[in-house]
Amino acid sequence: MSGSGPGAARSGGSVGAAGSACELPVTFDIAASWKPKAVDPKPAGNDDELAGELADALLHQGPVTMACEIDAKPAGAIGFLRVWTGEPGDADARSVLKEFVAAEEGAGKAKYRTFEAADGVTGAEVTYQYTSKVLDETKEQRALAVTTKRGPVVLHLGGLDTEEHRAMLPAYELAKRTLRAG
Repeated sequence: MSGSGPGAARSGGSVGAAGSACELPVTFDIAASWKPKAVDPKPAGNDDELAGELADALLHQGPVTMACEIDAKPAGAIGFLRVWTGEPGDADARSVLKEFVAAEEGAGKAKYRTFEAADGVTGAEVTYQYTSKVLDETKEQRALAVTTKRGPVVLHLGGLDTEEHRAMLPAYELAKRTLRAG
């Protein structure tokens, strides 16, 4: 694949399996040149209560906690594909995704749908608008959720703005298409 058309991202390996950059309840391919990095939800050596509260607010959204950040900068884009994980429970993928979006202040105009990935993995997907009060601008966002025996997983694609978000969609589609329960 050339990487030039929608859904045409070239694989640069995978994440999720034991020994990969991010060990997750799922595995999926990442786009070439994108760099994954595990996220520690409790940064070591930080006794500052305010810093701890800030980190907690940034690393938790609804029922999930950020576990992996896949950076698009090495591929020439400004944004991340972030992976969020939660505790095992009875919630279905759509409920998890609705809680995730509801927890993001400024999110609106959400459109939910179901999807099927590799090996019959099914889940929920959402496209929504995020309005930044600070920047006074609205941008498109996309996320999907699946549930596994090890808990729910949310993949979220943001971006600097809607144009950057749409330019990164082939990488998101690659991850979605190759998603497997771990």
